[in-house]
Amino acid sequence: MRSSIILVLLISLLTNSLAAKKNDILITIGDQKISKAEFEHIYKKNNQVLVNESDKKTPKEYARMYIDFKLKVIEAIASGMDTTGSFREELEGYRNQLAAPYLTDMQYDRELVEELYERMKLELNASHILFRLPPEATAKQEEFVLEKANRVRQEIRNGLEFNEAALKYSEDPSVKTNNGNLGYFSAFQMVAPFENAAFKTEVGQISEPVRTKFGYHLIRVHDIRENRGEIKVAHIMKMFPRHGTIDKIELKAEIDSIYQKLIRGVPFEELVERHSDDKRSVANKGELPWFSSGGMIPELAEPAFKLKNDGDISTPVETPFGFHIIRRIDHKPVPSFEEIRPEIETRLKKDPERSLSTTKVFVEKLKEAYGYQEEEENVNQLASLSNFDSNDNNLKLFTFADKEFFLNDFKSYLIANNKKSNFDEYFKDWCIHEIIEYENAILEEKYPEFKYLMQEYHDGILFFNIMEEMVWKKASEDSVGLQKFYESNRKKHKWGERFSGLIIKCETTEVRNLAEQYFSEGIPCEEVQEIINTDKELIKIERGAWEPGTNPIVDYYVWNKKLDSTFDPELTFVRGKIIKPQPKSLDEGKGLFISEYQDHLEKKWVKSLRRKYKIKTNRRLLKKIAHV
Repeated sequence: MRSSIILVLLISLLTNSLAAKKNDILITIGDQKISKAEFEHIYKKNNQVLVNESDKKTPKEYARMYIDFKLKVIEAIASGMDTTGSFREELEGYRNQLAAPYLTDMQYDRELVEELYERMKLELNASHILFRLPPEATAKQEEFVLEKANRVRQEIRNGLEFNEAALKYSEDPSVKTNNGNLGYFSAFQMVAPFENAAFKTEVGQISEPVRTKFGYHLIRVHDIRENRGEIKVAHIMKMFPRHGTIDKIELKAEIDSIYQKLIRGVPFEELVERHSDDKRSVANKGELPWFSSGGMIPELAEPAFKLKNDGDISTPVETPFGFHIIRRIDHKPVPSFEEIRPEIETRLKKDPERSLSTTKVFVEKLKEAYGYQEEEENVNQLASLSNFDSNDNNLKLFTFADKEFFLNDFKSYLIANNKKSNFDEYFKDWCIHEIIEYENAILEEKYPEFKYLMQEYHDGILFFNIMEEMVWKKASEDSVGLQKFYESNRKKHKWGERFSGLIIKCETTEVRNLAEQYFSEGIPCEEVQEIINTDKELIKIERGAWEPGTNPIVDYYVWNKKLDSTFDPELTFVRGKIIKPQPKSLDEGKGLFISEYQDHLEKKWVKSLRRKYKIKTNRRLLKKIAHV
């Protein structure tokens, strides 16, 4: 809520810190000078985002609003609000959000989103051989496993069947059941390096060894086809026992018998409830979650996607888990690019391996732009360092944007990130860190629009904080001041003509007759309720005061409006009287009076600020600003 309010305030009254020329000063407030260019920029920007033309201001009208805004920001700074930890933390949080788009290669990001969408329109069938390695393996481990992967790849190229090689060499536990075949998959269904390599490998070819967090992979692509989208199905399942022998003949006879019942017209849902062994889906009429070809075992996915129409039912099919009859419920193709782009962008940001690729592209461009130079001979020495006690802390490692970085700087990074060994392995991470930190530090200098935006947030937060302290909070907490304000303005907000009394709703006509009798005898409504509602609630009574148009029952009985279908006039009646217009009490109009009291306090405060700070406006310059 707070950030939303600040953004609204910023849209309505923003500030920029454009350089001011001595002969171009439009407004002076105390020691702060505001140029014609700065004010003109703000004036045009704010008047262009208004919905209603009638809300547009002339330069003269807007100048007064702008001065009032700046007075509050200057007062907040004078009060030290810009030095508090909470202010700095909040501003830093906004800066991190605003800086993010500047610290990545936006063009590459757009290209990557488009590339991933093109992949999402396809499904690729591939097999792999996995040579396991931990994510942070040593250089020797990497070299050994990579050599093994290349040796196996050569064996395959020399004639060894890929599936035989998978059974012989792959360390993926599933190879025993799938011979290394992963079935069909699309974008985001494999880790990023694997997916990238698979989609860049031609059908029938074998990839170079591909490193992922699991180890090295050899990938063979078998087929590529259009993505068939997602499908929703229900199924009836006769499950294979998890233990003991499986009597497939008996289970097959059962599923065939169920299928014949379906053919004869027995409802699918009824047979699910009576016969399906998949207890998780039985509660949902046999329905399974939406799935794609790659999101379900092929033995179930393939027959499901062959069903052409909603409601079509498959003949019994066998999977490793049992026999199934599948009914198609719904199907949806791959969404359009515009529909799915936000989802792709979100998944990109949440995937460290993919977002790292955009960072690498960005960093390479910065290296080139800022003349990155690496001291290769010195960097090669990192592999021999085993601790932090090296005497050569001034060993230069690289230069960048006329800044030099030494071994001692690297050690500080390692300590801060709790990395106490393997210097050479973290060197690239450190380089990326230092380059991005440098770029982040000069964003205001490099991008004027970023500098202006940060100034807007700076002033907007201060404006919010000073208004909360001097106006909003004070108005809600100053009960004495609010009461005095109400006494002076009580006639400003009045009720119109109202009906004051009771609305009575009864369960039956007998109850209504009884209630009317009790009321005619002068029995109070609380006692009427207590007498009638002895065992259960047979009568409901609502007390209040209603203006025309605020309650359909009162409108019908008192103001002679049309009968509303929401109540039964035979069981509903009213008792009371019409009262004349009268001022609202403070409690009745509290929201209105607090809002007006805030306006009162603000106007009084602004007057005092205008007396406190000397304000000078160059009216000759102001007249030169064109009305938007």
